[in-house]
Amino acid sequence: MASPEQDLAPALDKDGVRLTVDDALATVTLTNPAKRNAQSPALWRALAEAGRLLPGSVRVVVLRGEGKSFSAGLDRRMFTPEGIPGEPTFVELARRDDAGLDATIAEFQEAFTWWRRTDIVSIAAVQGHAIGAGFQLALGCDLRVVADDVQFAMRETSLGLVPDLTGTHPLVGLVGYARALEICTTGRFVGAEEAVSSGLANLAVPAAELDAAVRDLATALLAAPRDAVVETKALLRGAVDRTYDEQRAAERAAQARRLRDLAGLGE
Repeated sequence: MASPEQDLAPALDKDGVRLTVDDALATVTLTNPAKRNAQSPALWRALAEAGRLLPGSVRVVVLRGEGKSFSAGLDRRMFTPEGIPGEPTFVELARRDDAGLDATIAEFQEAFTWWRRTDIVSIAAVQGHAIGAGFQLALGCDLRVVADDVQFAMRETSLGLVPDLTGTHPLVGLVGYARALEICTTGRFVGAEEAVSSGLANLAVPAAELDAAVRDLATALLAAPRDAVVETKALLRGAVDRTYDEQRAAERAAQARRLRDLAGLGE
């Protein structure tokens, strides 16, 4: 894939992550195609930093991976006794007490959580393999546009682990409990056609058209007034936890705020 942000000076470029900002549009790129954008704690820290560095002008964030694969999952060195230099091995993690292990996993999860902030809309542009942590990173975004060669898979269970990078909640919300259970416990691949038909992806396009399709979607999102988009996202995100009548009330309150703002009567 050609880099849509290649002419912009990066606000962040380290540990396999590059952040560029073009006014209201930010692009986060995974930049280690030689390793199929394998993920490590250093990459997760860089992703979390990218979220903290977003200026207030940003409304849409595109997440993409260089090369043939979006992200093939964890760096395999994490599964070896030696691990990754400077990072704890799995054995060292397992020896921590409950509080220490919980805090470490929570820190890892920060790379996957900020994409759903109500002040932005995030789009994952996914091609090739999106496996394990790569699948969960795509699930962290609000929307997913996929290439026709995409291969999603959740392989943690086959390794004796569970998906713990915040992917289980959005996966169940998108495809339902039964299909999510089957996908996670079998570790099978989900291709583009099934991803769209199941609700996992919003759109599938030929790989050569992926960047253009994502740009078109970002442009459409930016065309609507920011405050209306923010209020609508908050309404939809909260709908699953509200009763029908509670959602009606939330709609009324949000619309009242919008009407007052449009009339110049807002606080």
